[in-house]
Amino acid sequence: MRYGVLFGGRSFEHEISIVSAIALKEQELIEGVFLFLDQEHEWYLIEPKALRADLFIKGEYKKMPKVRLEKSGFYLKGLLGSKRVEMDRVLNLIHGGDGEDGHIAALLDFYEIPYIGPRVEASVVGFNKLLTKLYAKEMGCAVLPYQLLRRGEPVELEFAYPVILKPVRLGSSIGLAVAKNKEELEYGLDVAFEFDDEVLIEPFIEGIDEYNLAGCKTEDFCFSRIEKVQKGSLLDFEQKYMDFAREEVAGADLPTDLQAKMKDSFAKVYDPLFLGSLVRMDFFVHEDEVYLNEINAVPGSLAHYLFDDFQSILRRLATNLPKSRRIPIEYRYISSISAKK
Repeated sequence: MRYGVLFGGRSFEHEISIVSAIALKEQELIEGVFLFLDQEHEWYLIEPKALRADLFIKGEYKKMPKVRLEKSGFYLKGLLGSKRVEMDRVLNLIHGGDGEDGHIAALLDFYEIPYIGPRVEASVVGFNKLLTKLYAKEMGCAVLPYQLLRRGEPVELEFAYPVILKPVRLGSSIGLAVAKNKEELEYGLDVAFEFDDEVLIEPFIEGIDEYNLAGCKTEDFCFSRIEKVQKGSLLDFEQKYMDFAREEVAGADLPTDLQAKMKDSFAKVYDPLFLGSLVRMDFFVHEDEVYLNEINAVPGSLAHYLFDDFQSILRRLATNLPKSRRIPIEYRYISSISAKK
């Protein structure tokens, strides 16, 4: 299977996407080409051997061939016309804006390009922490209590300190903060509002356990090992993303009933909204109750380190993608009106 890996994008997580792409290349998990989307929304074809950090730091990627998105694929412009870049499936590895908010999904759907990644509706729900909670609750999954605060609104805290602050539309732990008093709350909100106009506030529970579970559905569900997150009081940006190159992690020592609850919640949220994508869901466990924390619709390096046979699962997913409904356009209505004149 030859993939066209999309990475980059115009978002706060642009660099995270580059790190993800390099990690997949270094682990030799992907065969194919890499397509970089820069902040000007220009596409560049990056051959795997050229994919390294300094290519982007120095702007050297601009020397690479530009490509454009057209019907059924990406194309290189040549002297004798356009040539399609050979790939069997596109793989969306653009984190944050563009890749996880629905923009890329809409483009790929519009141009009828088969791809692994969240579809438009899944992107919208997964990218917005408020919509994630509302959707999860509707599907019968537990979430921690929360309140929504919009920019300019008076702060009337509904929880006792400490609390955790999260920009609504942002991943990678960017803008995240724990406030233990009023002064820290004010400072944390100032930081969070630099990234978004809406912030979620949740009670911060000391000693709560956090777990990661990745998976997808083909003929049936394929689940990864469950990882217990090793962290201090707060999982920060570097803790989450500086270990993309790790090869694998050990499964968590978790009671069978809690594993079953976690997988059940995953399945309820995933199917059918996230069909066609490999996602990672993050869960909290507190007093034997499982809570969905967030959905990573395009997880860092696709959470390959959680799977025993990542490449096999990716191939299964690539051959079991959702089919677009073909709508016949026959002009019967217009023809019937014309016939009556």
